[in-house]
Amino acid sequence: MKLYHGSTVVIDKINLSLSKPNKDFGKGFYLSDNEQQAFEMASYKASQFDSEPVVNVFEFDERILTDSTSTLNIKRFDSYSKEWAEFVFANRSNENSLSPVHDYDIVYGPIANDRVGLQIRNYMEHNIDLETFLERLKFIRGITFQYFFGTQRAVNLLTKL
Repeated sequence: MKLYHGSTVVIDKINLSLSKPNKDFGKGFYLSDNEQQAFEMASYKASQFDSEPVVNVFEFDERILTDSTSTLNIKRFDSYSKEWAEFVFANRSNENSLSPVHDYDIVYGPIANDRVGLQIRNYMEHNIDLETFLERLKFIRGITFQYFFGTQRAVNLLTKL
């Protein structure tokens, strides 16, 4: 399957050390199977840096996600759930970027709403409960999934197209 990464640069070799911490599933390389979504992300980044959007395309064998013989540590969230919300909260609020909250090579699951920071603060300050936090994290345009590659072992499964 083709996966897309929106950026402002062409990425020929993925360098995880350049990844930003405190994202939905932690510090790693994020992709989408939706090219339009990747383009929108690239356009958003480009507008911030006065540059041009770039959509990088990679090939990935999605059978790995369900291969019971794989030695990869894989986590799947097939829908919004309390477990997903708690996972996003733990990663987004992790104060020690050198120590990740999980050891998954790949995480597949829904994208959180763009206003995650405000919702995390509300949840941390006990202004909202977990169920309200979950509802507010849901992506406004409907459920959209992302693929997180958090280790070099996982990144090595991507082929640049």
